Amino acid sequence: MIRLTIPGNPVPQGRPRFTRMGHAYDPTKSRNYKQHVKSVASELNIEPLSGPIRVSMEIYRQLQKSGSKALIRRKKEGKVRPTVKPDVDNYYKSVSDALTGILWEDDNQIVEIHVGKWYSDQPRVEIEAEEID
Repeated sequence: MIRLTIPGNPVPQGRPRFTRMGHAYDPTKSRNYKQHVKSVASELNIEPLSGPIRVSMEIYRQLQKSGSKALIRRKKEGKVRPTVKPDVDNYYKSVSDALTGILWEDDNQIVEIHVGKWYSDQPRVEIEAEEID
């Protein structure tokens, strides 16, 4: 099993932008975050997984300081979860695209996914990936 923590505020996959000639490209914020993910993952210095893969991803968003002390405490305890945009699948897409070629050869190998979205004082993304039979 491979475990990886990407420190910093998670960035969801943005909508593609287009040049005047119709060429699609990643928005700057998405592109920079993917580069950060690749940089952290490359430090593992491992061979990419090659078989079918199960991925678990926990996304920890920055805890907002607004709200009552009781609400903030409940968010820290995981009793209140982020049900606001961006959607969890956009976070997943951003990270999984960046990890292609580093943790796994191609993201079409991923056959099972679990993704959770939480609040935290330490924003990050925690990933577990393992080959399954």
